[in-house]
Order: sequence, then structure tokens, then C-alpha cells
Amino acid sequence: MAADRSPKQRPHNMLHRLEFHAMGCEMLAAVDGKTRPSILSSVPEWFEEWEQSLSRFRYDSELTRLNQIHEQPVHVSETLWEILQTALKAEQMTNGLVTPTLLDALIDAGYDRSFDILPYQASSTPDSVWTTSSPMTALTVNDSTRTITLPPGMGLDFGGVAKGWSAHQAMKRLEGAGSALVDAAGDIAISGPRADGTPWQIGVADPFQPDEEIETLFLNECGVATSGKDRRRWRRNGILQHHIIDPLTGQPAETDLLTVTVIAPNVMEAEAAAKAAFILGSRAGLDWIEARAGYAGLFILDNGQMLYSRRMEEYLQGNMTPSIVMQTEK
Repeated sequence: MAADRSPKQRPHNMLHRLEFHAMGCEMLAAVDGKTRPSILSSVPEWFEEWEQSLSRFRYDSELTRLNQIHEQPVHVSETLWEILQTALKAEQMTNGLVTPTLLDALIDAGYDRSFDILPYQASSTPDSVWTTSSPMTALTVNDSTRTITLPPGMGLDFGGVAKGWSAHQAMKRLEGAGSALVDAAGDIAISGPRADGTPWQIGVADPFQPDEEIETLFLNECGVATSGKDRRRWRRNGILQHHIIDPLTGQPAETDLLTVTVIAPNVMEAEAAAKAAFILGSRAGLDWIEARAGYAGLFILDNGQMLYSRRMEEYLQGNMTPSIVMQTEK
């Protein structure tokens, strides 16, 4: 999701915004308070620091260096360690559907460069053979020494996990200055109600008409994320590809879903759940969301049909004009 360039605001709003580019995407940080907090200007610096540790597209990042070392324990920073723990929780929560150990599969699919570059590139590489495994069980982690040991042939990609974690961290740092919202390319962390006690109003873009809203969500303290194949896709050997890999096949997930939006207690859970439901498909994905208390889902199928989980209804109440409009961009 990316913020609309011309948001509509109610006259009494005290919404202080900062838009910037990081992690290959457009970002938004917003604080609802009486005055513009000075800490807001520091948000791009935080994302730059996190990206320098977590990006696989930077040759000198901590993650790139880690991916080059196998069968040897590597001491990592607190940031990378926290991200790995978040990824471990996501894999456990999704029964392995979401895992950071699919770097080779992403590269084989053609996702071998940042999306700042990828949409303008055509990939024509030989087909590769993928063998399934149980990736995380092959990792060796040592809590006492904060070390990670990668087995031969394994590489890590934190992708959406890093964006969700970064959004959450930035929101936590900002909330002391007022009600805060951070949108990291579609992974949205919200600290609580607006300053006047009303919910944040988030417009979900129509994937078939990106300039139009398909729904408006009314949200307080929570996380929301959208995963889909409507934007991040490219052609490889003449076949349309996208970036959400099914770990059972090592290929872009074959699904009848175009996008999935999930609301969860925090943005890290929302990001993992949206991706898992997308891979599962509409029927199994909706059942998966319904089985989890505290989650709500909005599914848009390839044919335009929309499905709602039972709990989503409580987030669709209200008739005020949205103050921030989000678009799917995952």
C-alpha cells in the first residue's frame, strides 16, 4: 500500500505527515498531535539504518555478508537477530507457508534486483529445478552467542518481514509524540485512535482501478497489510511471475486471489497472515483467517469477486471521509 498523493483531511485535523522513499518503495509516517514533532524527521534515517542491515539488494549489507557464509556461525546485530526471530514466529504461525529461506526461489523466478529496477527489466533465464525441504529446521541459531549458521546453498530474504517489523518499530518510537501511523509499502502499523478519539480511516485501493477505493477501513490499535500479485509482477521467459513464493513448489504461488488484506493485532502478524492466505487461495485462505481470533480478512479474486471474513464487518462501519488513502503495493 502506498499513500495517496492528495489525501483529504477534515478541517480540525492535526495530522503531521512525512513521505519518503526506502526499501525500494514509497513510505509514509504520520503523527496526529498538536504540533509537528521533531522526531518525525528522523524516520527516514531509521529506515536507512535498517535497510543497510536487512537488504539483500545492497552488496555491503549485513544480510548480504551473512548469505555469503555457510557452515560457520556468524554473529549478527540485534536488528538482524530480531528480524530472524520475527521470521521464525511467522513460519511457525503459518505452518511454513511464510519463510525467509526462499532466496534462491525468488532469484530463479526473476526477482533478482530491487523493484526500483525490476519493472523495467526483462528476465530470460533457463528454467531451474527446485527441491522442497524444511528450511528453518536446517538453520542453526544460538541464542547465547546471537549467531546464525546457514547450511550449504541456503540464503535468506526478509522482504515483507523487514518492512512490517520496520513499520512497527517506527510506530513505537513515534507514539510518544501522539497517535502514530507508519505505512511501509503496504505494511501499516497503527498505535491507537486519532487524537480526537476517532479511528484512522484507511482506503483500500481497487486493484482493477488503482485510483479508486474499493473499501474504507476504520482502525484503531492494530496492524494491517495487503499481499497480492496486482503490482509486483514481471515476465520471465514469456510467463507472468510475481514475488510471493509457494514453499511447496518453489514457484510463484498459483492462486485464484489477486489481493488479500488482513487486519491483525500487529503488522508483523498481518503481513504473514496476508501472504499465507494468498498462497492458500480463496477457500482455504478464508477458512485459515476465520480460524484465528483477532484476524479479519478481505479477499479480492482474479474474477473481481470479493470475500469478507466474519470479523471484517466491524472495521467497515462509518461514513466519514478518509484522511489517508492506501493502495496495495506488496
